[in-house]
Amino acid sequence: MTLTVEDRPQALLELLWLREAHHLEPRGENLPPLLSETPADASIETDAAVRADWESVWPQAWSEALKHAGRDTDPSLFDRIQATADGSPERAALVREIVGPDVRDNFGQHAFADPSYREWEQEGMDEFISSRPRALEDSPERRDLDALIPAWRAGLTKIVTIPCRGVHDRKIGANALLVTDRTRADSESFRRALASFS
Repeated sequence: MTLTVEDRPQALLELLWLREAHHLEPRGENLPPLLSETPADASIETDAAVRADWESVWPQAWSEALKHAGRDTDPSLFDRIQATADGSPERAALVREIVGPDVRDNFGQHAFADPSYREWEQEGMDEFISSRPRALEDSPERRDLDALIPAWRAGLTKIVTIPCRGVHDRKIGANALLVTDRTRADSESFRRALASFS
């Protein structure tokens, strides 16, 4: 059984921070809940027209980042990169396929220039490191192995977690499940999410 847990999905984290720090109110179906830890307000002045544009783009950017986060990386991409020339458009396209969409393409580097972004990112990483299980036996997947096996047999190969409020889960693609950290940490909620996959 091979299963990947993506518990620091960079593009998703950037989008979640952007939404809350800049007080965006995007509209759409299946948008994630708010972050567990509300970030500090971004001090960057953003005019109303820019914010309106960001709000309209955010759901599509989320969808694209989520789709990429849910995909398994094709190992042959690394071999194909080696066969391309340094700096070539072919190599750039293959690298982009591996790393996924760049949030800054839609929102610009300026959106993340606020010091509060780096502080929030560091706090999140510190929390992530301190909450990691000390042993494999302590991981949620091992804890709930009997619920995981039917989901894996149904095609689950990847679990993507986000640091958002409450219990939330959603199947993303044919082989991946999105869950909040709280869902994964709580055995009953995690089992329910796994059962929804199979």
